[in-house]
Amino acid sequence: MKITVMGLGYIGLPTAITLAEAGFEVCGFDVNKKTIETLQGGHIHIVEPGLQEAFEKAVAHGHLHFSDTLGKSDVFYISVPTPFYKDETGSHRADLKFVESAGRMAGKVLEAPNLVILESTVPPHTSEMLARVLSEESGIPMEKIHVAHCPERVIPGNMMYELKNNDRIVGARTPEAAEMAASIYEKVLDKGVVHKTDDLTAEMCKLTENTFRDVNIAYANELSVICDKMGIDVFELIKLANCHPRVNILTPGVGVGGHCIAVDPWFIYEQFPAEAKVILAARERNENKPVFVAGKVVSEMKKVTDTVGVLGLSYKPDVDDLRESPSIELCHVLQEKGVNVIACEPFAKDAEVQGIPNVSFEEILKKADYLVITLGHTLFKDNKKLIAEKPYYDCVGLME
Repeated sequence: MKITVMGLGYIGLPTAITLAEAGFEVCGFDVNKKTIETLQGGHIHIVEPGLQEAFEKAVAHGHLHFSDTLGKSDVFYISVPTPFYKDETGSHRADLKFVESAGRMAGKVLEAPNLVILESTVPPHTSEMLARVLSEESGIPMEKIHVAHCPERVIPGNMMYELKNNDRIVGARTPEAAEMAASIYEKVLDKGVVHKTDDLTAEMCKLTENTFRDVNIAYANELSVICDKMGIDVFELIKLANCHPRVNILTPGVGVGGHCIAVDPWFIYEQFPAEAKVILAARERNENKPVFVAGKVVSEMKKVTDTVGVLGLSYKPDVDDLRESPSIELCHVLQEKGVNVIACEPFAKDAEVQGIPNVSFEEILKKADYLVITLGHTLFKDNKKLIAEKPYYDCVGLME
């Protein structure tokens, strides 16, 4: 069986490698020629523990190759971004142009028995849209198009384990497509179980999982704002509250980032604005947290002309993923207030990240008058004493 994975980003590349490890013949496809050239040159282009080694083994065994030309295949995996945008009214909307584009490309080479698996996180009814697009391009009637939706549910930093051990939800428009997709995942999984359902339920399942996280993080972030007004250490408060056997409050931070938790709740809200009131409140709380932190920092600085050093720009510790990062939003808010901002993001290779100077840890300690700790990178954990020598604001409880 030949499988083509379309989109070789944070999810697509590990997925392609895992499928190759399971013995499938896998072609990794991406429209970015530089990405393909990098992979063909023997190097991965993202940071993920164990991924380079797994990549090298899969290529050496002959099960994995890469191309910027899409050819025929038994199975097409679509793993492309699904960002959101704001329409003319300011409402958040899912941007499905990448899914549609991938569908139209696949449709041009699709044959009737082929299976298309959508792994991208999408709003309800997207699988139906994809089937329509595939039908339009291929000429195959929609009722004969095999489309399944299996949303990814992994976390950066532990992908290679979770791809093989987390349960997977397979939703499909037809029982035949569900069985076809399930048979692939069952060969990949070591401990995880495949759960079959319809495509609409599968789409909603992934959104529900990430919205659950967003709402719970919003509660922690709201507590931090309330505790600030009361002069209470929110991290101590949460530690004490969590001594209760049925309480598990999450840790507050500078906001919520990443391509899932910060995005997916909007996919529910855009279709059900009258009903999703708790979801909207949670999103607004988390999106406003960088503004709150910026206000605290400015109020505690000796003078606005001081240099603020932000420790961490990725959206979670020890990864290079900058998507929807609240730390970057914090930097931009501070810059808008006239503050000179520098940052230390050890997992970013560029000297500047979205208009923010990115310097070494040694340099930020030397140049910054005030530090803001936004992430618990291992580098920062290992150097708490050096950080404590400067005035600082700790968003994540690193110094507790």
